[in-house]
Amino acid sequence: MTRKSYAWLSTLILIAISLTACGSPATQSPSQEPQTSQAPVQTEEPVNNTGTSLLPEVDPASVSGNIITAGSSTVFPLSERMTERFQEEGFAGEITIDSIGTGAGFERFCVNAETDIANASRPIKDEERASCQSNDREPVEFRVGTDALAIVVSNENSFVENLTLEQLALVFSTAKTWADIDPSFPAEPIQRFSPGTDSGTFDFFVEVVLEKDEAPILNAQNLQLSEDDNVLVQGVEGSPYAIGYFGFAYYQENADRLKTLSIEGVSPSAETAESGEYPLSRPLFIYSDATIMKQKPQVAAFIDFYLTYVNEEVLDVGYFPASEDAMNVAMQSWLDAVGE
Repeated sequence: MTRKSYAWLSTLILIAISLTACGSPATQSPSQEPQTSQAPVQTEEPVNNTGTSLLPEVDPASVSGNIITAGSSTVFPLSERMTERFQEEGFAGEITIDSIGTGAGFERFCVNAETDIANASRPIKDEERASCQSNDREPVEFRVGTDALAIVVSNENSFVENLTLEQLALVFSTAKTWADIDPSFPAEPIQRFSPGTDSGTFDFFVEVVLEKDEAPILNAQNLQLSEDDNVLVQGVEGSPYAIGYFGFAYYQENADRLKTLSIEGVSPSAETAESGEYPLSRPLFIYSDATIMKQKPQVAAFIDFYLTYVNEEVLDVGYFPASEDAMNVAMQSWLDAVGE
């Protein structure tokens, strides 16, 4: 073949390559266009900030009717925040939240059958569940967060920074003076401030610190019980020899007036509470009933909204998020309750 023929053949090959390259987009574009149009399509279930599929989306403005809740003073500020957000986003009904303690909340929900939701800082007890069932209510549990119990003293207290669980048990039982806890502490009477016996906080403290025996704390000297955490704050603040305990959120609100102690060398934080390293961390719940949720769609909608957005609010309130697994269980409980 002559040099001229080679040149002509090369030209033909280059032309063919160019035509093929130019034709490529035309063959690809039909398959690309459907992908572009499908991207913004929304699924029926939104996605939360951890990427986990959530419950059906709720428009608060389309929900009507009233909701009655009562129970834990610890859960109260979280439920209050979720109520405010539900109303800010359009809900026009009334939501009543009574802060009366976990035990009293279960009594109103189970025994009196007069509330739609019970706020609780501990799991429901067998006898409380039985009371609910006697009123044709089957409690459905929803985990909404994690709390760390804060052990607090006055800012004027300069002698204690950390206590073991054993020392803490002595502080709230048989010890009469601080020197009975540690000889280096002042020989001054211990002034004790505790939530009342209807409080889930009290129940949790007795279970973890006093091995489920409430008699030692109830028989302790210089003890003041109150369902009002503000009373406890004022009492502890008033003396360098006072000590008390309540939910971490109340400590955060009063961090300029009190200081929190480490327990077993661990301070309460989001990380230590969720991991369980901090020995006084605990779950927070709300409870309802499937029949209530079906008969009162506003209750189901509020709980849906609560579970969907609680992790966006819980840290600001002063608590810590529940684990993703725990939230998934709560969401599945909602779906089971409403039959979805």
